[in-house]
Amino acid sequence: MAGETALITEGLEKYYGSVHALRGVDLQVERGGIVGFLGPNGAGKTTTIRCMLDLIRPHAGTIRVLGLDPQADPVAVRRRVGYLPGELNLEQNMTGEDALRYFNQLRGNRVDWGYVRQLVDRLALDLKVAIKNLSRGNKQKVGLVQALMARPELLLLDEPTSGLDPLMQQEVYRLLRGAQAGGTTVFFSSHIISEVDAIAERIAIIRGGVIVEEAAPARLIDMAMRRVRVRFKTPVDPEALNQVNGVSVLSVDDGEVRLQVEGEMDGLIKTLAGFPVFDLETEHPSLEEVFLAHYANDREES
Repeated sequence: MAGETALITEGLEKYYGSVHALRGVDLQVERGGIVGFLGPNGAGKTTTIRCMLDLIRPHAGTIRVLGLDPQADPVAVRRRVGYLPGELNLEQNMTGEDALRYFNQLRGNRVDWGYVRQLVDRLALDLKVAIKNLSRGNKQKVGLVQALMARPELLLLDEPTSGLDPLMQQEVYRLLRGAQAGGTTVFFSSHIISEVDAIAERIAIIRGGVIVEEAAPARLIDMAMRRVRVRFKTPVDPEALNQVNGVSVLSVDDGEVRLQVEGEMDGLIKTLAGFPVFDLETEHPSLEEVFLAHYANDREES
């Protein structure tokens, strides 16, 4: 139900002893979307998700999941959520099918086993093999099936494609888009920038336990620096370009000028209209470059 809120956290704080893991996390996720929660290991992604399910409790702040308070009624929340933890622990002597049937029992045997078979086939998973004999990637597939199989209203996925090969990652993306088409809200954490860029409609970047940016992937890239190469029919004085707000001249080589542009391109384009431009190329930064820019200060301090 687009326009309604699936997840809200306000002022979320969590300590592990002297470590201040969450420092006031504010998030809002609308229903029906796919939101990527991007950050390096240790940034607070897993802690935030576990607080949403009342697996751990924050020291401050409020949480609402599908309109419910997970601390007041965690069972009601978990009944409507599909959850994939970052480290999935399963009974080693069970087969994959045993594990999934156990999860089905926990959900009151409400799962359509025909749908489970569809998921299993799409992920190329052999359910007859004992968990202890499965590879890391196949264990991850079991976890994905158990998260998806009840067709939950909300998916909370912690590093969902961990251990999967690139072809299987693409299949997982298709499964998540299919779940979204069926009305499920998807919130997934990742430190893989290309993954978030490939599927997320919005991105929340967490740094040191604080959300430092929240926007559509394209918007984050637009906010960052562009590199522009302009070739002129004849050599020009680039000083006028240097005067444009947000524009810096990086190099001048005969009839070619390389520029760095921060923000909108409108001012530069209008200025270039007065020059004999032969060719113009722009290079957008990758989402990875945008992400790393948020951590530049941390690296410098280190």
